[in-house]
Amino acid sequence: MKKIGFTETVLRDANQSQIATRLPFDKFEPILETMNKAGYYSVECWGGATFDSCLRFLGEDPWERLRKIRQKMPDTKLQMLLRGQNLLGYKHYPDDVVRKFIQRSVANGIDIIRIFDALNDTRNIQVAVEETVKCGAMASGAISYTTSPVHSIENYAKLVKEMEEMGVSSICIKDMAGVLTPHEAYELVKAIKETVKLPVVVHTHCTAGMAYMTLLKSIEAGADVIDTAISCFSGGTSQPSTETLYFALQQLGYDTGLESVLLKDIKDFFLPIRNEYIEKGTLDPIALTTDADCLNYQVPGGMLSNLISQLKSLNAMDRFNEVLEETPKVRADLGYPPLVTPMSQMVGVQATQNVLLGERYKNIGKEVKAYVRGEYGRAPGKIDKDVAKKVLGDEKPIKGRFADTLEPEFDKVKAQLGDTARCDEDVLSYIAFPQVAEKFFAERKEKEQRRVKFSIERID
Repeated sequence: MKKIGFTETVLRDANQSQIATRLPFDKFEPILETMNKAGYYSVECWGGATFDSCLRFLGEDPWERLRKIRQKMPDTKLQMLLRGQNLLGYKHYPDDVVRKFIQRSVANGIDIIRIFDALNDTRNIQVAVEETVKCGAMASGAISYTTSPVHSIENYAKLVKEMEEMGVSSICIKDMAGVLTPHEAYELVKAIKETVKLPVVVHTHCTAGMAYMTLLKSIEAGADVIDTAISCFSGGTSQPSTETLYFALQQLGYDTGLESVLLKDIKDFFLPIRNEYIEKGTLDPIALTTDADCLNYQVPGGMLSNLISQLKSLNAMDRFNEVLEETPKVRADLGYPPLVTPMSQMVGVQATQNVLLGERYKNIGKEVKAYVRGEYGRAPGKIDKDVAKKVLGDEKPIKGRFADTLEPEFDKVKAQLGDTARCDEDVLSYIAFPQVAEKFFAERKEKEQRRVKFSIERID
């Protein structure tokens, strides 16, 4: 009986895709011990947008959050998502910072690091993979899956071979937009299995309504692990339901290792939380529905929920469909980058500006300019010559790995911060998000001073 592992995503991608990562630790802390016993292959609980969201919106130290999860879940492999040389930020960082970030992530409790590059440029994951293996954690090399005139199964097969040679312990097909069809999934998993001798993980989203079929066909082709979300945070822009696939696979004769009674307890715990976010308007019904148009515009779940939030804040939700239609046009202009962070944000923001300003590329964001210059790596296809000319002028794009041009940064920033940073983790938070971290440090100090003052007053 073949065993299929389940990675539960409710603590990271499921809530990132549906409620823009607005799930604080105290909301889910009571269920962690139950999740620890449920039999998951792993629980994705960190990385992605959680780091930024903790500092920016939730008033939490992301490192402390990880340590608390580790304490409550000692028997389950904890997993994070890392953007290679981008780490969890939106630019490339020097190698010393990448290595230090991975060292501290593993030391604070991470067992599996899923590492990808937004452009599938393996030069940008090499250092992260090396350091993950060196630290004794599992490096899962991830394909940023997309379809375009310049992407093919043959190219993906070459990509995973490079990852295997780097030392990854598994291959993940990361279908962030939910555009992987059942047929394509079967053929791709089969091709990967024929190319490398590594376990294959499949990650997809329900946005287009094909995810359940896609996962089943992936398993038929030999996939070993699937990403799912507990049912009340599943579907729509999130992953397929954990319980649904548990029951389906059990009947088909697969061993899942999951405890169905505990899955129900987990669902019952998260259901009122989901309902609360619906009532508050944080969880928009659009994020719970099926939209087959995403097969054309390829907007991933997290990007879609953030796009909705941004347009609402601008009182521009009436332009939503226009932005979605503009998105694939911008993507084509930029050489068909996969729509995954940070490329999804760049393309989404540029498409929004093109629509709201009424003129395409009237204003080009600094991140898009950096991409066109080559700071993020090799574009999969050719960048539109007019866009390139507008950005570069007579300047030549970068040919090599951009990180090779960056000076070591960690020790320098640590010295600059002085007592403001209490540990190496604080330094890394600052390097990733300087202004956000600085504000967080100030608020943390203020809260502690208030607590001390309150304690003194009580004693008096």
